[in-house]
Amino acid sequence: MDILEVSASALEAQRIRMNTIASNMANAQSTKTEGGGPYVKKNVIFQTMHVGSDPAGNLEGVRVSGVIEDTEPPIVIYDPGHPDADENGNVSMPNINVIEEMVNMMMALRAYEANVKAFNISKGMFQKSLEIGRF
Repeated sequence: MDILEVSASALEAQRIRMNTIASNMANAQSTKTEGGGPYVKKNVIFQTMHVGSDPAGNLEGVRVSGVIEDTEPPIVIYDPGHPDADENGNVSMPNINVIEEMVNMMMALRAYEANVKAFNISKGMFQKSLEIGRF
């Protein structure tokens, strides 16, 4: 059953990644946050972890070790009519490339789908092995 834990850990990690990417995309034009300044892009950091009861520690899953803010500076554009423009007419915009975020979302979705398939295949193998004893 440890293999199911590996797939489940990956599903949880990819879910968090997709939520973070969705938040980045939703705030790609947010010029003002509660903390002041534009929204800062967030990145998910993955880390391997020991899973299951294998004493040798050969089975590793994945977990989110943190969600960190990007260190890239905001993009400054000249828009004197914008409500968040400074005295020079410049507006600080989040440094988020929506196309890059869409590619990251598609990669996370594919990884999620692959882990669902691995989970279902493993579950099917366990079910078939239980049927062996019935005959």
